[in-house]
Amino acid sequence: MSSQSRSQVAADEEEMMKLEEEVKEMSEKLLDYRTTLPGQLSSTISSLLESQRPVLPAPDAEAGVSQGLMRETTEDSDEAEKLQLLKQKISGNATTMPVVLNRLKEHMARIDALDSSNGIIHPAFKMKRTS
Repeated sequence: MSSQSRSQVAADEEEMMKLEEEVKEMSEKLLDYRTTLPGQLSSTISSLLESQRPVLPAPDAEAGVSQGLMRETTEDSDEAEKLQLLKQKISGNATTMPVVLNRLKEHMARIDALDSSNGIIHPAFKMKRTS
């Protein structure tokens, strides 16, 4: 081998080593991103959602800390009771929503079946004429 071909082979090997090192660094960065980005993304989204959420006063948040220092007035306790009742109603409505939707779908299917009966109305549903 000539000296030029040996130097070319050495340069190629050095270039190959540099490329392998870059690939190794990139794979480490990718692994780091794969482990850290989902957590960062979820915390960013949750903080974004929390910033858009309306602020509701917590009725008992300060009661434990400043129990001896502050006494709630009857208006504050009434508001707290109303807020608690509202939260319970919302929760109850949310839990019954699937049942209501299923019933609504069933009734819509019945109405569609009646529509397909060629306009024939059962006599029980006809209004009696009064003279």
